[in-house]
Amino acid sequence: VQLQASGGGLVQAGESLRLSCAASGIIFSTYNMGWYRQAPGKQRELVAGITRDGTTNYVEFVKGRFTISRDNAKNTVYLQMNSLEPEDTAVYICNADGVFLGRRRVYWGQGTQVTVSS
Repeated sequence: VQLQASGGGLVQAGESLRLSCAASGIIFSTYNMGWYRQAPGKQRELVAGITRDGTTNYVEFVKGRFTISRDNAKNTVYLQMNSLEPEDTAVYICNADGVFLGRRRVYWGQGTQVTVSS
């Protein structure tokens, strides 16, 4: 199983980035997908999630700025990030959470660095 995240980079405050996470080795449409982030010295935290039927949820500090979406035909989940703030600087990590052969499976990608300068 691979979760390949891309799209990170260095931007200025107020700018936008679109992250992508391409999944392979799983039946993508059956998995709930999520984006987490981890800043230096901090714990990993959930940013946004999207269920297999397309229901989305966001943590409070990104509501109205970030949008998560998925394309099951491309086995890819996206995170559109607008109005970025320096506090959004972190490694953004893709997550897949589902059930296969009767067992819960949780997979993590390697992450993509997002750096927002003030």
